[in-house]
Amino acid sequence: MPLFTGVIPPVVTPLTTTFEVDYPSFARVIDHLLDGGVHGLFVLGSTSEVVFHDEATRRSIIEHAVEQVHGRVPILVGVIDPTTERVIAHAKVAQSAGADAVVVTAPFYARTNQAETIDHFRYIREAIDIPVIAYDIPVCVHTKLERRTTVTLAREGTIVGVKDSSGDDGNLRYVMADTADLPDFFVMTGSEIVADSVVNMGAHGIVPGLGNVDPHGYVRLWDLCQAGDFAGARQEQERLCRLFEMVWVSLARTSAGSAGVGAFKTAMRRLGVIDTNVMARPQRSLNDEEAAVIDGILRQTGLLD
Repeated sequence: MPLFTGVIPPVVTPLTTTFEVDYPSFARVIDHLLDGGVHGLFVLGSTSEVVFHDEATRRSIIEHAVEQVHGRVPILVGVIDPTTERVIAHAKVAQSAGADAVVVTAPFYARTNQAETIDHFRYIREAIDIPVIAYDIPVCVHTKLERRTTVTLAREGTIVGVKDSSGDDGNLRYVMADTADLPDFFVMTGSEIVADSVVNMGAHGIVPGLGNVDPHGYVRLWDLCQAGDFAGARQEQERLCRLFEMVWVSLARTSAGSAGVGAFKTAMRRLGVIDTNVMARPQRSLNDEEAAVIDGILRQTGLLD
């Protein structure tokens, strides 16, 4: 079996009204996810607003998560930064703080090619003693991890898996086919709305930002897929698709990133998991009118009475 499987949400990082990490709320987020039955946690991912946190804050977030989880599930840590040396520095911090693996994107801002991207992953793997997971998210880093790149890194053992948030499920299918003979290599989808399809296609896990709002729902979806209950999985996925509609509520006024993570935070505030829906600047937080729409979505999908 691959090292990491199942539902591994990217953990929301709640903030105070003065834009600092709200650690009591962060502790409640972790409890909420563990109580939902998730199989791991992805700290400092895109949903965690990772790039808005400085090095000291990232270290503190990791340490808080490791202490609270206390080995109950694996902790994957995003070490996302533009250049190789900075990523290596973050990866060493994550390793020393107790991370089980690090999650790495292609370099960004610098205009690197696929060959240099392969080298980037190799340099990071050589610098640390814990596994490296590739994170394919071209919407943020503006570089697609091509099929050949991912398969090369998998076959040489540089990466143990890939978290795919590219939206390119065709490419992902080819990657899975190309690595099917590697029993330890895993593929996870970052999609909230076609997770059932990708898992039934052979993916080993789900990394859903929306899982912060409804971890039980994604664990149910995973369990139904594993049991071969495709009709039940489809029904649960369709409910989660209706819940996902919250990410469009504020799009007329906010960026896509603010609308998505901001909606998750707004829903979690309403559910009593976190105290505020504050976003890291310059992202905009959702307002009261938008929050009222999200309340309606939570009721429609059975999360509020």
